[in-house]
Amino acid sequence: MQLPQHHKPSKPSAATCCSSWIRRSPPPSPPHKKPGGGGGGGGGRSRYACRLVPLLVLTVYSVFTVLRIPSSNLVVTTADSERVERREDLEALKTHLPSNQNSLEARQETRSVASLPCSAFINGEAGYGEEGVLCCDRSHYRSDVCYLRGDVRTDPSTSSVLLYNAPRGSSSSPEKVRPYTRKFEPSIMSTIDEVTIHPVQGPYNASASAGDGGTLRRRCDVRHPRGVPAVVFSTGGYTGNVYHEFSDGLIPLFVTAQRFAGEVVFVVLEYHYWWVGRYGAVLERLTNYKIVDFRYDRRVHCFDEMIVGLRIHGELVVDPKLMPNGKSIKDFQALLHQGYSRASSSSSASPPVPLPLAPPSRPCPRPAKPKLLIFIRKQNRVLLNLPHVVTACRRAGFAPHVMNLRRQTPLPVIHAALASADAMVAVHGAAVTHFLFMRPGSVLLQIVPVGLDWAADAFYGKPAQQLGLEYLEYKVAPEESSLAAEYGLNSTVVRDPSVISSRGWWEMKKVYMDRQNVTVNIKRFGELLKAARTHLKNTTACAAKGTGAALR
Repeated sequence: MQLPQHHKPSKPSAATCCSSWIRRSPPPSPPHKKPGGGGGGGGGRSRYACRLVPLLVLTVYSVFTVLRIPSSNLVVTTADSERVERREDLEALKTHLPSNQNSLEARQETRSVASLPCSAFINGEAGYGEEGVLCCDRSHYRSDVCYLRGDVRTDPSTSSVLLYNAPRGSSSSPEKVRPYTRKFEPSIMSTIDEVTIHPVQGPYNASASAGDGGTLRRRCDVRHPRGVPAVVFSTGGYTGNVYHEFSDGLIPLFVTAQRFAGEVVFVVLEYHYWWVGRYGAVLERLTNYKIVDFRYDRRVHCFDEMIVGLRIHGELVVDPKLMPNGKSIKDFQALLHQGYSRASSSSSASPPVPLPLAPPSRPCPRPAKPKLLIFIRKQNRVLLNLPHVVTACRRAGFAPHVMNLRRQTPLPVIHAALASADAMVAVHGAAVTHFLFMRPGSVLLQIVPVGLDWAADAFYGKPAQQLGLEYLEYKVAPEESSLAAEYGLNSTVVRDPSVISSRGWWEMKKVYMDRQNVTVNIKRFGELLKAARTHLKNTTACAAKGTGAALR
């Protein structure tokens, strides 16, 4: 790299070096002796200077050049330095933090759209801009999610979405998404409607025709307000099973859409009127707009932002570390309580508030006999000695109530029963999902049939604990399972369920979920009831006084 003009030394000639140096030097001082040496004449000193000065100049020039080369990329002129300092001050002003404390955030704000991960747009971490965006995040094993920003228009006739003026440099090939959260199950995903996203590049030409080079855009029949995005998802698949309706649908919808605070439009594939009716109390707290039936609404809907697909964190889980605003499963439960509480009609304008824990200094007053609900099944995993279980619950100090749910049982009725209950007993199955309606500090006692240990813990045990419930398990012994009579007490099916489970989910389901009933040991079951009763005596968990009165 060349030195600046005013710093670049010129190499003096041998003939002029001495005279030049002497002319620029001050007049010589009177000679004096140095310790340990004799004084020399002025001519000797001049000759010595003529030899020393060129060597000194060349040495300084060489050292300067060597140091200049490796550090040339780090050298900043005064003007450049002033520009850098001003830029850092502006970034610090934008982020309201000193630049030396927030250098990472300042750099992230100035990153280009192309350098940001797609998840940053989906989660709302990239901010909003005018530049067009089309990206897909296919990294999660449960779901694919695509994000569009710009002139977005639906085309229901071809089950597609068009993004006009697609970003330059982006691929012109379409993206295909099945917006359902069970990507790991090809058999069920094949039943989900596919959405095709077409990026359309090129300028808009109002007079374009089929043979022209311009782009003729589809006319908007419904233009949604600026800043109100669409979220596209499917209610197909396992919809109809209450567990999957929450785990695969409602909770991922909450994870994806709650950050919009109602200013979002839901576009639904495989739309079911009964689903909207059953969960309308939840949906109306996530969106302020009418739901669009993507298949049968033939109008072209226009948006400036769209998310196709849903984010999912796991089974009945909202992970606050993955949420842009730190929301958790307790916030989802608060939304359920507001939606299904009988008092919600008089306070629908107030935001959902999680049911609190009473202060430790003021124990929650409970009735003499805590309310316990027993959820029963009729087709499989039936609790064969139910009368003995009810009696054991009474002996343990509970007031038991048997719940025989049907598909048409209204959710507000189930919510009212569980929100005022102290404990719930159920054999592993979809009905256990209703623990989402229970207050923190309540007890969930799950009866786990043979071969279902992992599913019971992963699907209900861990989520219940994250919600703040006291979780207890009764593990059915081999002799307590109806499989012992069918296959033999010492059979591999009964003694080593891992052999069957290794053949896949469907084989495991066929044996352990579809063909098994249970008979619990009342003495062993009674020990768990005593533990639940002790917990309830010590806990301070209760609903707010007004809420509890409204639900009982």
